[in-house]
Amino acid sequence: MTRHWGPVWEGYFADPFVLRLPDGGYVAYGTHPGSEADRVFEALRSPDLVRWESAGAVLDRVDDRLGADYWAPEVAYAHGAYWMYYSVGRGIDGHHLRVAHAESPVGPFRDLGVDLTPDELFAIDAHPFQDDDGRWYLFFARDVLDHERPGTHLAVAPLAEGMTSLAGPPVPVLAPDADWQLYERDRLIHGRRFDWHTLEGPAVLRRGERYWLTYSGGAWTGPGYAVGVASSAHPLGPWKHVHQPALLASGGDLRGPGHNSLTVAPDGTDVIAFHSWNESATARQLHLGALRVEHDVRVEPSIRR
Repeated sequence: MTRHWGPVWEGYFADPFVLRLPDGGYVAYGTHPGSEADRVFEALRSPDLVRWESAGAVLDRVDDRLGADYWAPEVAYAHGAYWMYYSVGRGIDGHHLRVAHAESPVGPFRDLGVDLTPDELFAIDAHPFQDDDGRWYLFFARDVLDHERPGTHLAVAPLAEGMTSLAGPPVPVLAPDADWQLYERDRLIHGRRFDWHTLEGPAVLRRGERYWLTYSGGAWTGPGYAVGVASSAHPLGPWKHVHQPALLASGGDLRGPGHNSLTVAPDGTDVIAFHSWNESATARQLHLGALRVEHDVRVEPSIRR
């Protein structure tokens, strides 16, 4: 066995979300710039997180008036069906969260015609999280202008039982608190200029009575992109940054690692999935690491046989 950071899939696979299936095995979903004409979001199947094969694109495209750029799919299994949460817009404009439904984890997923975040300026990176009591929550990233560090912040709202609407208004989860989370100085956005900070890609797990949230900060385009950690005693907060060195940062063969998801390996250990740029900075690829959660959170390279 050799320790490695990956990638575990050679193709382009950004914003990876890995779903552990109820009957065993895994499906990963990712953002891909070269999706099929009628469908988007490539899915990968794996029996063990080591061997992977493509299942093709799985979400039917929506009306082109909503946008042509589809980002960051995540899928929940509930009520015997699969629910995909994602955003669509045009470039960085118009992104809102939507939900699609399928009977199979590899689709076809069909959009249900619902804008989950009609009151947000910009909303991306939906993350459905189920607590131990069965309740579902939807974490996501949204733009906040009236703050000492304006930019993209994290929020959460309870999901309604039917999985297709929010059961309450979103509440703030986490705001940028450090210079490493700067996306761009003097950025022109929403008709104004800001020193723009970014937190995005939330993922949550519960261990014991503590909740842990991993997120990405900074500009996804470069080596400063990294993964940070926050913790809370409840999904609705209050959440606090865990001030430790970045959980994942550039170094060695990692280049701007970020936008992670969390799953559980066949042996019951926690796993973090994330993307990192390839050596030529032309593609973001899927990597896996072993996650250690105790009084803090650590990550180690995965082990490939």
